[in-house]
Amino acid sequence: QVQLVESGGGSVQAGGSLRLSCAASGYFFEYCAAWFRQVPGKQREGVATIDADRSRAYVDAVKGRFTIDKNSAENILVLEMNNLKPEDTGMYYCAAMSYGGCGYMRSGDFQYWGQGTQVSVSS
Repeated sequence: QVQLVESGGGSVQAGGSLRLSCAASGYFFEYCAAWFRQVPGKQREGVATIDADRSRAYVDAVKGRFTIDKNSAENILVLEMNNLKPEDTGMYYCAAMSYGGCGYMRSGDFQYWGQGTQVSVSS
């Protein structure tokens, strides 16, 4: 049974940094993995993906500020977030696929999800 557990969320001021981690059990990030975020009243949106070959993709709003990485030996997915903005506020979710490549950051393509960690950025 696959389990994903996020940590590292918190409250920071604009311009600050946070490092989110996602620890996996029963899974080795051998397929596409991603970070999504959601705010109340809005759809969950993809933030960043990392594929089996370590190729990465980012939504335009976070390019140059966020970095996704994975440590397959330790079964950890990481999202480094720098120069945070108030619009980055939301619940951040770790997600992973049971097969296949990343495609278009569609939440429906991901079979495994964590419970989320809250990020709050104040101006």
